[in-house]
Amino acid sequence: MDPLSGPSSEEGFERVHPSEGLKALELEARLPLTGWQQEVDQGLRLGLEAADSIVDRRIPTFSRGELPHYAGINTFMKAPYVEDVNRVGDFDVAILGVPHDSGTTYRPGTRFGPQGIRRISALYTPYNYEMGVDLREQIKLCDIGDIFTIPANNEKSFDQISKGVAHVFASGAFPIILGGDHSIGFPTLRGVCRHLGDKKVGIIHFDRHVDTQETDLDERMHTTPWFHATNMANAPAENLVQLGIGGWQVPREGVKVCRERGTNVLTVTDICDMGLEAAARYAIERATDGTDCVYISFDIDCIDAGFVPGTGWPEPGGLLPREALKLLELIVLNVPVCGLEVVEVSPPYDVSDMTSLMATRVICDTMAHLVVSGQLPRRQTPAWLNPVCNMQVDQRWR
Repeated sequence: MDPLSGPSSEEGFERVHPSEGLKALELEARLPLTGWQQEVDQGLRLGLEAADSIVDRRIPTFSRGELPHYAGINTFMKAPYVEDVNRVGDFDVAILGVPHDSGTTYRPGTRFGPQGIRRISALYTPYNYEMGVDLREQIKLCDIGDIFTIPANNEKSFDQISKGVAHVFASGAFPIILGGDHSIGFPTLRGVCRHLGDKKVGIIHFDRHVDTQETDLDERMHTTPWFHATNMANAPAENLVQLGIGGWQVPREGVKVCRERGTNVLTVTDICDMGLEAAARYAIERATDGTDCVYISFDIDCIDAGFVPGTGWPEPGGLLPREALKLLELIVLNVPVCGLEVVEVSPPYDVSDMTSLMATRVICDTMAHLVVSGQLPRRQTPAWLNPVCNMQVDQRWR
């Protein structure tokens, strides 16, 4: 048969279904509808039954829950808003925003990142076709709102962030942090380390920039989080893995620190030449060598600037979205993940919410991989979670 002319009437096509598509069809049939039915029942109970002319009697008068996607008050994916943060331990995953951009050194606007991500997250359903995961059915997700950050005062904001993250982490809920500029990487990890006891955490850092300077413009800014994070005994520098580094925005002061402390840096070229599987294996081996859990810091600018214009320091030549998502999948499925932050989404510079949507995809994919790998929902308290809060994990700053 001529491959360009197509099959003759005698030959026809052999009916072969691609493996992922077929598997996804089968996985969906195994998912329950319990959470969906509970949401429908709650909507009717709280939002009044619909007008008589409405044929679908599952629809309430007032929008409650997922539908319609354009209506309602946006939490992340319209998850329940938990105003009482003392109840956060009742949930498997807690979304918290950190609207802080006082650490930016060029374009501000990431203080609006949590709002932007929540807004476009309403576009998503809780079900992913390829993975066969329905988050509404398989985990309890909540949104606890935002940390009260202090404009123009990084250190006070850092104190607020560390206290908030430590509270969520200690509760047993899995923390997902919506940034915010990347200066929050240090205080978020400090909050985690306060409840690690003598355990250690590896850091897998997706970014175009190393962010390892001691100071920038005489302060701890978004170019400095990993210098201070790896000063903590719980977060050794040799377990810091940095994926996607490169371009014209990598200060030499930070490069010197990476060299002296022995961090692990892969450029985009490294990742492409090695292949995604080998790059993920490298990251896992380095981040987990002698550690008990892994923290993932995902700077949205690790992705090529053409796909994520809404960020403070866009850099061409980054990872393609498919590459970044596949790396994330390979890592999350194979390491004990203790938390996730997604940073540097700056909605004032975004186009059609594409950058915020990419952040939403990173978060949803991470939750799904945690479900598939059996990390969520947690069956027991992780061995690395210590209920005692150690306020002395970091070095005194000025």
